[in-house]
Amino acid sequence: MITAALIVATLATPIAGILGHRHIRQAAGARQMRIEAPNGIDEQGYVRIGGIDQWISIRGEDRANPVMLEIHGGPGASNAIYGPRTRAWEKHFTIVRWDMRGTGKTLRRSGAAHQGELSFARLYEDAVEVTRHVRTRLGVGRVVLVANSFGSALGLRLARQYPDLYSAYVGTDQNIHDAGRDDSAHRALLARVHAAGKRKELAALEEMGADARTWTAEQYASYAKIAATSDPLTFATMKSVVMKSLWFSPLHSLGELGALGKGMKLSAQILPATAGFDDWADGTSFDLPFFIFQGDQDVLTPTGRAKRFFDDVQAPVKDFALIEDASHFASFRHPEQFLNLMLTKVRPLVTNQEQVAAK
Repeated sequence: MITAALIVATLATPIAGILGHRHIRQAAGARQMRIEAPNGIDEQGYVRIGGIDQWISIRGEDRANPVMLEIHGGPGASNAIYGPRTRAWEKHFTIVRWDMRGTGKTLRRSGAAHQGELSFARLYEDAVEVTRHVRTRLGVGRVVLVANSFGSALGLRLARQYPDLYSAYVGTDQNIHDAGRDDSAHRALLARVHAAGKRKELAALEEMGADARTWTAEQYASYAKIAATSDPLTFATMKSVVMKSLWFSPLHSLGELGALGKGMKLSAQILPATAGFDDWADGTSFDLPFFIFQGDQDVLTPTGRAKRFFDDVQAPVKDFALIEDASHFASFRHPEQFLNLMLTKVRPLVTNQEQVAAK
């Protein structure tokens, strides 16, 4: 889960750059993202979801490809900024990206005062409605559900309840909740901060304690910032992948960049209500193919916890794979590794499902 405070901590370098250079990079990104294939699709716009206009993008080089619906993290952290980095994915999948209420272009459309209810339950219902819209718009029975970070908390629940809507579940930066039983990530962070001699951060961590069920939204933000900036790989990824993608995104004006930061701060209010979730208690049985592709060194959504949950999962097909040299944002740090996993493990399976259904 990435917060506005974390963005502010790493945004200084890009902002100091020359706007002319930004324009050049944006133009190059726009050229890279052009879809000119005769059977391709490139639609971006607003759809009435849950009573408000919400931004949805549908892109791919061949409408016959499997459809992949992404559920982004944060909350409030749009995946739309990664378009140029994930351009190769669109050769093999039709990619659907959606800015949730309180996020990015959806937030900028009508403003913070007109986002309606900002709660996990409301986002969940929106996700179901988005899924049904995409199925109708593209004329498909089911879509591949790909969820990352905070979005994977939504994704697990969608996959459990609606296997008829999704051909497979893929979690990356998979967030597993256990109602506070496992405090190993907090202890590891304390040790890392102590070793680095960061007294202020150490005091903040000790004050909030290990039980996230007692944290405020501000403490969630503080924890995410300390965890990311104290881990060299995560912090390097924030600077080289997340912030550069944000700054040079061909889809976003300067005003929209500001909306992304505001959205993460606004959406942080959702997090405290999720702290008591227990994914084991909610159920480890899934009636659809189940995959987790996790960064091998993820400290924000710990890889070990994701693997323990995966080991208990019962599904028609399941697989767990590590994305090497990756902490959080694994699929965007190494989009080629993620695509290879999708092509070798997921796409053949869902393509076969479609062929069987068509007979």
